[in-house]
Amino acid sequence: MFPRLCRTALAAASALAPAAVLAQSAAAAPTSQQVEVIGTSPLAGLGVDRNLLPYASQTVRRNALDQAQADNMTDHLARRLPGMQVNDIQGSPFQADLTFRGYRASGLLGASQGLSVYLDGVRINEPFGDVIHWDMVPEFALQSLTVLPGANPSFGLNTLGGAIVLETVDGRSAEGLRAELGLGSHGRKRAEVGLGQRHADGWHSYVGGTVFDENGWRDHSPGRQALVLARIGRSDGGSDWSVGVLGGSATLVGNGLLPSVMLDDGKATPDLYATSRHAVFTHPDRTRNRLAQATFNFSQQLGAGSRLQALAYARNSRRDTVNGDGADNFDPLQPDENASLNTTATRQSAWGAALSLAQRNGAHQWQVGASVDASRVRYRQLEQEGSFDASRGVLAGDEEAELSASVIGNSLHLGLYATDTWQLAPGTHITATLRGNRSRVSNTLTTVDDDTGVLEAKPKESFTYTSLNPAFGVTRQVGSNLAVFANLARNTRVPTVIELGCADPAEPCRLPVGLQSDPYLKQVRATSLEAGLRWRPAPGQRLEVALYRTDNQDDIVFGSVSATSQLGYFRNFARTRHQGLDATWQAQYGPVAFTAAYSHLQATYQAHGLLRMGERNVSITPGTRMAGLPRHSAKLGADWALGHGLGLGADMQIVSSRGVQGNEDGLLEDAATDIRRLHIPGYTLLHLRLQWQATPALTVVARVQNALNKRYETYGALAETVFDARGNFTGQEEDALFVAPGAPRSLWLGLRLKF
Repeated sequence: MFPRLCRTALAAASALAPAAVLAQSAAAAPTSQQVEVIGTSPLAGLGVDRNLLPYASQTVRRNALDQAQADNMTDHLARRLPGMQVNDIQGSPFQADLTFRGYRASGLLGASQGLSVYLDGVRINEPFGDVIHWDMVPEFALQSLTVLPGANPSFGLNTLGGAIVLETVDGRSAEGLRAELGLGSHGRKRAEVGLGQRHADGWHSYVGGTVFDENGWRDHSPGRQALVLARIGRSDGGSDWSVGVLGGSATLVGNGLLPSVMLDDGKATPDLYATSRHAVFTHPDRTRNRLAQATFNFSQQLGAGSRLQALAYARNSRRDTVNGDGADNFDPLQPDENASLNTTATRQSAWGAALSLAQRNGAHQWQVGASVDASRVRYRQLEQEGSFDASRGVLAGDEEAELSASVIGNSLHLGLYATDTWQLAPGTHITATLRGNRSRVSNTLTTVDDDTGVLEAKPKESFTYTSLNPAFGVTRQVGSNLAVFANLARNTRVPTVIELGCADPAEPCRLPVGLQSDPYLKQVRATSLEAGLRWRPAPGQRLEVALYRTDNQDDIVFGSVSATSQLGYFRNFARTRHQGLDATWQAQYGPVAFTAAYSHLQATYQAHGLLRMGERNVSITPGTRMAGLPRHSAKLGADWALGHGLGLGADMQIVSSRGVQGNEDGLLEDAATDIRRLHIPGYTLLHLRLQWQATPALTVVARVQNALNKRYETYGALAETVFDARGNFTGQEEDALFVAPGAPRSLWLGLRLKF
């Protein structure tokens, strides 16, 4: 399928090229096109014209974020950018499980991460599990957001499917006072303020913050967030430096999946979700994140076409979770001990530095750089017996919480890279990149022995990983309005602490709670191939199409000990594949701006294996599709400037059905023989918005999310329930299909001030 798709696209590009040239010759001379320069590494250097890049890219500026009026940044990505989806597994606006081309940037511990996220040059994937704390991103101060696809080695480790680059404002780019206040459904409230100033002698400063509070649209789901960002700097001739401090605290509740139907001998009986889409399975499910980060950025212009940049940072984060769950081994003779409270405490410290030199030299624009990143992690997990109340909340028992696992880990990552964009001939550019990485990861684990039940420390383990990752791409301009491109790249990801801590089949564990042993895992190697075109068929229009394939070797997955065991361990899986097509179209017709995006994704396993998928042991064969990823998705948007400061807008998301975790092989139980494939139905959502520029300083904004109040789900998994359809505890395990409910209709009204 994919090779045929590639041949068809290349044939179409070949046919379009001469037609486009003829059309341009017949038309009037095109107007000058604005050059958009973006960074192609964590330290942007001189930046590169995005039209010269040998891969698709997407950049969103502050004004576009304001106009789109999404709930938050990840919501905007899911509504507007191709290849982006959000699995609403936690049900919290700031605990997104974001995927891009099937690769994840998730707040869920234990999820296989494949996207790197940078904030002002600092990689914010946390050391323990590479998770992303989306609630600690200062969205109120974002200047731009850029998505770069593929296994781009310039962005270092974990960039398997792509990189998300976030840049914040300073006193020059956000001069003046900006404030926003809003109220919405489900008790949602948010206030933001920012002040940017230019001072004498090149000094500039910015300080801003946000406060967020909500009751949550699901039961027992309140959330709070507070962030502050402050920056001060100075620009003196060719020298520019700034110091930034980011601090934040958030307490969020994400109540996870909800049983939709019970599955008994192939019969589906409506369960708790059918009674109420607002219900939760068990609670509490509370996460508290705290962050303190300091950064120093320096830039020195060495000449007309040369720039030196440096970065240093220190980052400290604290994560505490409380989860109410069912007891692992329920004894009917002790009915009051039917639940447990699982708590975790994670303390992470990270620090590092980076240096780069960029220069334009004739037909070459090159950049060389180096980075060092170090971290220290302390993780503790405790368990306490408890019991369910009438609302399926867990009440702590009389016994004290007991330590079940802990780990102290250290990591050190060193990187050297060089990249060059070379004008080989008029209209033809070649981009080549090479990066070398060396990583050392060490852990000391303490865990309960399965045989004796005694807490014991394991010997310290240390592992070293090295890699040399290249990339090579070409862009060819065909006429003035059409360009074709192709790129081949490779990059790596080293195992995280949680993966190394559960990687021995002799000492398996349950996810995400167990840390048992620390044997060797290979690093993941991803090779991506991308080809496509950029075309401006008419003034005010832009079309970009990209075909891609990324193969992972030694991907890290959770494997089963045996076909009957409930335990598993992280292991290397020979090969997985993500391939598909992304297309975007933008057009301006007078006062109306249109956007459209389409994505086709095939994410599959390409080897044999037995994997632990939730509560099932799934037999994987080459071609088995990954669960939770829609094959087709489309996004439509329109903004109409009516005049007199009034604007209307609408977004539509169209998502096809997706497979269910634990049903990848078509079975409902491990011992079953009948094939029955489950799917989460596709859906279409409509979002409406209004903006009124009442005065030059005051803007009124309003929006309706899910305007048609569609009932939909974004994820599904097979699991077991011990409650009946009314939520009463039975103690009998029943197979069920669990789903992640989508949010119902919600309203928002806000005021925005700019002086």
